[in-house]
Amino acid sequence: MTSWLGVAEKGSIFGIRFMLFACTVFGRSIARACLRPVALYYVLFHGGARRASRDYLQRVQGKATFRQIYRHLLNFAEVSLDRVFFLQGKISSLAIRSNGFEHMRQQRATGKGALLVSAHLGSFEAMHVLAGAKDVRVNILTYRGNAKMLNSVLGGINPGANARFIELQPGDINAILRIKELIDAGEMVAVMGDRAGIDSNVTTAEFFGEPARFPAGLYILASVLDCPILLTISLYQAPNSYEVYCEPFASKVSLPRGDRAKALAGYARQYAARLEHFCRMAPGSWFNFYDFWNLDS
Repeated sequence: MTSWLGVAEKGSIFGIRFMLFACTVFGRSIARACLRPVALYYVLFHGGARRASRDYLQRVQGKATFRQIYRHLLNFAEVSLDRVFFLQGKISSLAIRSNGFEHMRQQRATGKGALLVSAHLGSFEAMHVLAGAKDVRVNILTYRGNAKMLNSVLGGINPGANARFIELQPGDINAILRIKELIDAGEMVAVMGDRAGIDSNVTTAEFFGEPARFPAGLYILASVLDCPILLTISLYQAPNSYEVYCEPFASKVSLPRGDRAKALAGYARQYAARLEHFCRMAPGSWFNFYDFWNLDS
């Protein structure tokens, strides 16, 4: 399989724990410096990640030099590192700015929550920290099977953080029931909208000039739960800036029985267009290092 589900977790538990040690003992600046040779190694020896980065960067900015590919992978490493500081609550060195967060507060005021559709763009932890500071509870629908080592270490940093994750498994009705409970209680449930694989409901939409596969189950879920969707994106700008965006996506998801496939494709096109917009704002913030445009993956 060539999709993201088939991309094995790289590195070792020793390497992950070493970076955690560097964060704890030396702080963010020195830990970030340690990432530079790591990113260079991946550019030189991890052909899949290098090719995926080159393909994406050429689409979004018309070229992809070695330096740009290196910077793209380094951005990913730095954002991953910052997860440690977000989980530890040590964010004084990070600049987090909010744009449109009133949409989430307004939805919470109705007494019913919403689905938050996001992407592997920047850091989702930045949005979660911002939501917590504004007294909005966000739960995360996730699949963590392809990053068990990383998640086991991060879970040890802040065990309480695991309570906000809803683990997604194919065909698991319990997860759906849990999502309904949370939304009915006025909480937010976030899901990534840019990776197809776990979701058997898939559609295609044009993304940077070529069709790509996108999950469609989240729109079906919003229709069944009769809840709105908000788009939430967090962009990263080195060395320490996160720009968090929240905007209305769909106040009500309508899927006519006779035209459900067409309606799902329409929502995917809307999502892909907004994703393009934010990718152009910060090209080095999108982290999908696999053959994204391979329709057979």
